[in-house]
Amino acid sequence: MARKRPTINDVAAASGVSRGTVSRVLNGKTNVSLAAELAVRRAVAETGFVVNRAARSLKTSRTGSVVMVLSEPQERLFEDPNFSVLMRAATNQLAAHDMSLVLMIAGDDGGRDRVARYLRGGHADGALLISTHADDPLLEAIERSHVPSVACGAVLGREGVVPYAAADDRGGARQATTYLIGQGRRKIGMIAGPVDTPGGSLRIEGFTSVPGRRVTKRMVVHGDYTQAGGEKAMHELLRQFPALDAVFVASDLMAAGALQALHAAGRSVPGEVAVAGFDDSAVATATNPMLTTIRQPLAEVASEAVRLLLALLDEQEVESVILPTELIVRDSA
Repeated sequence: MARKRPTINDVAAASGVSRGTVSRVLNGKTNVSLAAELAVRRAVAETGFVVNRAARSLKTSRTGSVVMVLSEPQERLFEDPNFSVLMRAATNQLAAHDMSLVLMIAGDDGGRDRVARYLRGGHADGALLISTHADDPLLEAIERSHVPSVACGAVLGREGVVPYAAADDRGGARQATTYLIGQGRRKIGMIAGPVDTPGGSLRIEGFTSVPGRRVTKRMVVHGDYTQAGGEKAMHELLRQFPALDAVFVASDLMAAGALQALHAAGRSVPGEVAVAGFDDSAVATATNPMLTTIRQPLAEVASEAVRLLLALLDEQEVESVILPTELIVRDSA
């Protein structure tokens, strides 16, 4: 038999106070003794009770909000300009439908637990997933919550389960690599992202599809989409593949770090080593030299993800969307 969902009466019984006292604690009222508040909060934890605000209205009502779940550490939100582009575009798209966006960080176990409780409590009509890794335990919790979800970027291994809007990661990487070869570069390395993300795995596939079997393991190093990670990866790539004359980097932030490492190693860019990034974020025009990069249409990706989510909320069938990328040539290659 399915376990009965705990009620406010269960919390009252477990805490030894009245139902009214439980209600006052849950609603943040101040006319409750400290002992009673502690007893109620302990009972809530023990019973697993979750306040379902949506259930206070008609079953057909909506909260009017969507939660954007970023599955990265909080500092990434402020370092990576891509996330602000996604948030701004999604917020504008939802506002046109008189809906609000709530941001939640799920970069660790505590964050994932908060998101799971938030969704179980009926606080959001749907979820937009950002930078979700293939083995993220939050995915199972989201599925159990039965909250409609759409990803910005495919969730590897769940492409047929979680609809998504994404840039053409594989095609963009092919564009960059083909361009570098067209510039006469023959010894091209790559700094890739984590393999459990689409930007990690698909961009490697695009990169290797151009030179084919000539790519060896020593020509590819993995970073973590941060500038520091890109700098570290570039130093490692120079150690493994010192003869390289070009490098394709799977994000502009990592490419900025790669430029720092090349400068420290005394390698001129683009003279000795050409550098191409991926994103065409604000970082691309802030580096010296400015980055040749692949532009992914992040605002359109976010807008399409919201469109898919709204369609799911209206119980329509949806198909995932992949948007084309564009090569932007600047000074680094």
